[in-house]
Amino acid sequence: MEHVVFIHGLWMLGVDMTLLRKRVKDCGFKVHQFSYSTVRKSPQQSAVELQAYIQKIESERLHFVAHSLGGLVVRHLFHLYPEQRAGYVVTLGTPHHGSKVAEQLSHSVLGRLILGKSIQQGLLGDAPEWNASNPLGVIAGVGRMGIGRMLAPLEGANDGTVAVSEAELATAADSLTVASSHMGLIYNKAVAKQVCIFLKYGHFSRCS
Repeated sequence: MEHVVFIHGLWMLGVDMTLLRKRVKDCGFKVHQFSYSTVRKSPQQSAVELQAYIQKIESERLHFVAHSLGGLVVRHLFHLYPEQRAGYVVTLGTPHHGSKVAEQLSHSVLGRLILGKSIQQGLLGDAPEWNASNPLGVIAGVGRMGIGRMLAPLEGANDGTVAVSEAELATAADSLTVASSHMGLIYNKAVAKQVCIFLKYGHFSRCS
């Protein structure tokens, strides 16, 4: 059985991904949840902890499913420790090119306090390049409902917090948009189905 590690997003603890983990488990995978401090530690520091966490998992193949900020932690992981096991990576609503919402918040003292160290080589668009051999699949939401719309203007299609243009990544193996809000990505049944498909085949399905 192949193993999948889930990495949650900003201000979350991991319990929010319970339903997604169950759906992926039902697809035949062994699931694990990595939890980390999203504001007290930078994505790079969290990647070091993630490496220690996955070293305890005995599996020839290891996949990653990351929501939002979690995808940036994974990018740091593969940058710091490029000799990873074979496997696929899926990011859900990850602002690979930085977050305009986070940038807007970072202009104020309160905003910087709320974001903490998540903006250090992370949400402001300065995460390491993705050059890993592990195929990466990008899922972006187009729900347009989210608190982010009240904090900063989002151009084009977006999930209410992250714009599709922020979530896309040129070096990704495949990408897909789903009608969903930012948080809805981890609860959406169609998203879970696409995650399972990518983890099995390395690409998404365009079939209805």
